[in-house]
Amino acid sequence: MPRFFVQSQDISEGKVTLRDDQALHIAYALRLAAGEHVTICDGDNVYDCVLTGFSPDKSHPWVTADILSGSPADTEPPYVVRLYQALPKGDKLDTIIQKSVECGVCEVVPFESSRCVARAKPEAEERKTQRRQRIAEEAAKQCGRGIIPHVRPTVSFEQMISSVQTADLVLFCYEARGTKPLGQVLNEKMPVLGDGEKAKEIAVVIGSEGGFSQEEARRAADAGCCMIGLGKRILRCETAPVFVLSCLSYQYELS
Repeated sequence: MPRFFVQSQDISEGKVTLRDDQALHIAYALRLAAGEHVTICDGDNVYDCVLTGFSPDKSHPWVTADILSGSPADTEPPYVVRLYQALPKGDKLDTIIQKSVECGVCEVVPFESSRCVARAKPEAEERKTQRRQRIAEEAAKQCGRGIIPHVRPTVSFEQMISSVQTADLVLFCYEARGTKPLGQVLNEKMPVLGDGEKAKEIAVVIGSEGGFSQEEARRAADAGCCMIGLGKRILRCETAPVFVLSCLSYQYELS
């Protein structure tokens, strides 16, 4: 069933109004008609809805739907995880965003590190961020998320280090010596939550193809990041995020 995301103010008295691009997508791309069902999410709840009305004016599109039933969104993980990904080459970031959204990430923040081959271009950053956000939205729809994860504009390494300080746990993935296994860190730092406990915030930091320099690793350790290893094999930069997020899901959702 097609899934759409709205704000809480778009829902009133048992009705939902979808506007602009979403309305056009329903009416002209999917060619849905009155009486057909769609799933609507507002971040907290999921609603089974039936389409009831369509705008006659394509320049100001809207679609209305009646809510048949609703329930709390139950597809979000019991923790809040943000992925900080050093810019990879080519279109790898697109794949990382898509797969990370499927694995439960709530936010993706690209950043530049010293070994990044790809670099952000200020004149193209807004356009690229918008395209990356669309990738996240499509992935959220496809996998049945309750929210649309955010994709942020590219930041510097120092801005990334400053940003992760708000997390309860920062997992800095590093392939050199001196790291702890991911499983050991999770058992030590993030015991399974009890009923009513606030969801913990986790930041996952992944390097680009060349990894991190020793100076960057030192800077991260000095800032309180947990330096973790991901096993005996070296993972590609597009594999590592999915691996870590899958381990988190196993630890807190599947065990």
